[in-house]
This record gives sequence, C-alpha cells and structure tokens, in this order.
Amino acid sequence: MLLIGTLFLSYIIGSIPTGLILGKLAYRRDLRRLGSGNIGATNAFRVLGKKGGAAVFLIDFFKGEIAVLLGMSVIGTPAAMMLCGMFAIIGNIFSIFMQLKGGKGVSTTLGVLSILMPKIALAVVIVWGAVVFATRYVSLGSITAAILTPIFAAFLDYDCYYIAFSVIAMAFIIAKHRDNLERLRKGHEHRF
Repeated sequence: MLLIGTLFLSYIIGSIPTGLILGKLAYRRDLRRLGSGNIGATNAFRVLGKKGGAAVFLIDFFKGEIAVLLGMSVIGTPAAMMLCGMFAIIGNIFSIFMQLKGGKGVSTTLGVLSILMPKIALAVVIVWGAVVFATRYVSLGSITAAILTPIFAAFLDYDCYYIAFSVIAMAFIIAKHRDNLERLRKGHEHRF
C-alpha cells in the first residue's frame, strides 16, 4: 500500500503543468495557444524567453529528481526509485490536471536519469547539446539522446533493470515526438 501511495504521489508531482502555470501566472501567456502549443521548456523558451524557459526546464527537471528521491526515502529500493521516476515521467506526459495531455517528458526524464544513472544523464546532455548546436533542431537532439540512452546504459554495464527502464522511458519520449519526426522528414520542423 505504501508503494502505491508513493507511485501516486510521484505521478501527481510529474503531472504539475509547470509551463502552463508559470506562463499564466508570471507572463500572462498560455503556452497551449502560443508557439508549438506544447507546455514544455522548448516552447517556454520561445514564448516566455530565456528566464521563463529556464524556469520551466529546471522545475520539470526537479520533478523527476524529487520522484526518484521519494522512492528512495520512502521505499528504499532501486526498483521503487525507477518506478517513482517512471510515474513522474508518465505524469509529465499525461497530466491529470490537463485531461491526460502534457509535455514531452524530456526535462523530467533527465531529472530522473540524473539520480538513477548520472553518467548516462551527462552523456545524453552532451549528445543533445552537440546535435542541437549542429542542427538547431531541439527535437532531433531529444530523439537522438533518447535512442542512445539505453545503448549507453548497456555499454556502461548497467543492470538489465536500468536498461529496461531506459528503453521504456525513451520509448515514451520518441512516441511524444512523432509529429516532430514527421516534420523533420518533410523538412518543416522549427529550428531553435
């Protein structure tokens, strides 16, 4: 019962629509109606500027970290940490506060990885940065980092449960970027 409550709390933490709340309260802008219509950090950078975008990124990042630390402190097992992290990611993507809509899960997933697999988190940030710098496509950086995450985990000899976690988490991110993939294929994706 304690695990179920902890997972539910992790989902609620992940579900908090940071970009929507910050945009409306601090900037009087609804990210759902501006830019790409997404409430995540990339659209927040476009619509709210550097400070607003950075705030959305950091808060979403910390939501992932908080969920993993919650699993660690309440249950205390790696499995609970992974499950709490996954529920925060799911909450970010399918927010209960937004009729099961939300962000793309990238910032929250990075927060989860920073606790569970810090070497992988650092590696994917470097990959993401290199791809975005070279192409100016944030979505391509996120997709590339997602694809490489389980590969890096396997290469660095992480336990099979961590690899399985990374496959599932990254599948969510890639699925949420399907429209971006289509725009990239057609040459219509927005550059950052």
